[in-house]
Amino acid sequence: MLGRKFFYFALFTLVATSGACKTGILAGGEVPPTTNPAPAAPLVVDGVRTSYADIVDKTSPAVVRIEAEHKETQQNQPQMFPFGDDMFRQMPMPRQMPNQRPQIERGLGSGVIVSADGTVLTNYHVVDGAEKITVLMSDNKSFEAKIVGSDQPSDLAVLKIDAQQLPYLTLGNSDTVRVGDIVLAIGNPLGIGQTVTAGIISAKGRRTGLSDGSYEDFLQTDAPINRGNSGGALVNLAGELIGINSQILSPGGASGGNIGIGFSIPSNMAKSVMEQLLKDGKVRRGMLGINIQNVTDDIAKALDLKDRSGILVSNVREGSAGDKAGLKRNDIITAINGEKLEDSNVLRNKVAQTLPGTEIKLTVLRDGREVELTATLDEFNTDEQAKNSNSKGGPGSPGSNDQSGKLGLSLEPVTPAIAKQLGLDSNDGLVVADIDPNGPAAAAGIARGDVILEMNKRPITSVADVKAVLDGAAGKPILLLITRRGQTIYLTMRPE
Repeated sequence: MLGRKFFYFALFTLVATSGACKTGILAGGEVPPTTNPAPAAPLVVDGVRTSYADIVDKTSPAVVRIEAEHKETQQNQPQMFPFGDDMFRQMPMPRQMPNQRPQIERGLGSGVIVSADGTVLTNYHVVDGAEKITVLMSDNKSFEAKIVGSDQPSDLAVLKIDAQQLPYLTLGNSDTVRVGDIVLAIGNPLGIGQTVTAGIISAKGRRTGLSDGSYEDFLQTDAPINRGNSGGALVNLAGELIGINSQILSPGGASGGNIGIGFSIPSNMAKSVMEQLLKDGKVRRGMLGINIQNVTDDIAKALDLKDRSGILVSNVREGSAGDKAGLKRNDIITAINGEKLEDSNVLRNKVAQTLPGTEIKLTVLRDGREVELTATLDEFNTDEQAKNSNSKGGPGSPGSNDQSGKLGLSLEPVTPAIAKQLGLDSNDGLVVADIDPNGPAAAAGIARGDVILEMNKRPITSVADVKAVLDGAAGKPILLLITRRGQTIYLTMRPE
């Protein structure tokens, strides 16, 4: 049975070398006679493709190895352990000793040349904090690279090397990729040199939440990807670049290997980000200023919805584009610009890919009636969003307001100190001070530090409010509105 699974970025610090090859000599010092090389194996036999060598020959010269050097001191800031047992736990990195000279660390990754004049696409996390970046070609030529621009939310960076007439890959249309399509992954896994693996597209529209998490729309593939493949190419059988390899799902965190679940940034997203970075050096994204989520069966029942179609609005920030357009909590967004919506990630990315100041049309279901709204998008502020999402801390010792019999958690009032610790704007609701890992609250996804604002649309200010909701639940799932690290979401729970 696999242990705890972790998403992680695929950087590696080992540089591999290869030994020399020796030629044979016949007895007496005679050189063996030369022989003609064997003919290449046929690509197609009886109508079935037997080799991808032609695609590899076409695409592999454009996939490069990237060496990123940075001082160890740049890694010394404490960072959140993404999927630890306790959301408040921080894992401090080793501190530099006084008077100790900074050590140089070398990280290896991959990149893709996308223009003949030396534009290279790679991952943000491959070059983040690097003081020197070297691009090594498949023919062993090397170039020092400069960062044109980088974008943490999409985990993409654009590099430039001083060269001309380079081999490059054409970006394909990732929207036309289908689940089941055959793909090749090309990169520099584990520092051993360029490697090609084959697989299929396993899924589309995946979101892992490990990078910024806001604008992820990954292609999932079972083509083997390992550490060092980050920034490498995912190509189709036409030899087009359809993805930039970014993450893998692996047991054992960074010490684990490939299990056939890898994630690539779609080429259409990469193209949009790249064009903005080349033009302006930064990426501008539209924003509605709302929290959204998919509608589950239990949420549909709790809200008396006929089906699960559409996207649920769980919060609207005052003064935001969504607020000005008239969006309200509990609205169900069913379409954007006439295009039907079934997944919250699709809406999030469509808004993000639209420039600030653009008008969009939203179709909303409210109290059983369809409403048409027009919103003028705000601009997404990366620094502000990061501040909200990284708010950390937790309540003090577990309180005495124990509801473990039915919910499996302990609740406390949100004091000003707790509100400050959690980065909250108000003292509304009750904070989860402790939780039974085997109780219904844990099963519903509630975590220590979550703040419960509403239950079944009723504001929660005391344990008496919670008890009243539980008494009236009549065996139905309970709809909870919670706030977590700057985000407001709905969860459903079935009390014992």
